[in-house]
Amino acid sequence: MPRSSMTAIGIWRKIIFYFVLITIWELAYRLGVGYLKAWQPDGFPSPIKIMRVFLTLIQDHTLGSAVLTSVIRLAFGFGISLVLGFFLALILLRYKSLQENLSPLLLGLQALPNVTWVPMAIFWFGLGESTILFVVVIGSTFAITLAVESGIKNVKSIYLKAAQTMGSKGLKTYRNVVFPAALPEIIGGLKQGWAFAWRGLIAGEMLTQVNGLGEILVAGRERADINQIIAIMVVIIILGLTVNKLVFERLEANIRYRWGLD
Repeated sequence: MPRSSMTAIGIWRKIIFYFVLITIWELAYRLGVGYLKAWQPDGFPSPIKIMRVFLTLIQDHTLGSAVLTSVIRLAFGFGISLVLGFFLALILLRYKSLQENLSPLLLGLQALPNVTWVPMAIFWFGLGESTILFVVVIGSTFAITLAVESGIKNVKSIYLKAAQTMGSKGLKTYRNVVFPAALPEIIGGLKQGWAFAWRGLIAGEMLTQVNGLGEILVAGRERADINQIIAIMVVIIILGLTVNKLVFERLEANIRYRWGLD
């Protein structure tokens, strides 16, 4: 069967699966609210009501503005994290004493939930953009640092010996051998850092109530509108999956193709 036909069949299977899932969800809502009286209408989300909220947010430009603002914040903060993460990783690899002492600390800091940084950020920067940026950066930098450090440190020694045998030295070895060999693990760290950055962004926007997706979540909570809350959660999931599909999966596919893994 041609690859295009298999792809089309896979897409239709997913569409049918989610259609059935949403239908069951709506039936559960109607059964629980209308017949069994198991919960209140505002205590259980309805897919149809979620879609209505979603369309309303689009029509009044609230959603578009929030998505654009949040994505710009996220891209800017994640860009800073990339620079800091790679810089810290190279410093740790250069100085073994720092690596031995700081790596466990960075691992512990990475384990901290992003939201724990928000009170400190508010204390330092107040309620504003700087607080959100700080939380995004601090939440993703350590994951990137540890991934780059681990990826480069775990490059097989046989690659280095082969490069030295062929006369490769210094930066040339890093550019042509070490960094390409470490890329799969580095990409995994970037994906993890991106996920942490997303969480930090939403946490910062929720607590500072600055314009963005997090602020719309808080507005839904204040109005006791569970459908608005779920609608924004769905938007966040879709954005995350889109970035993963368009950026990270393509990077991984290119790496696998270049190294002959496909």
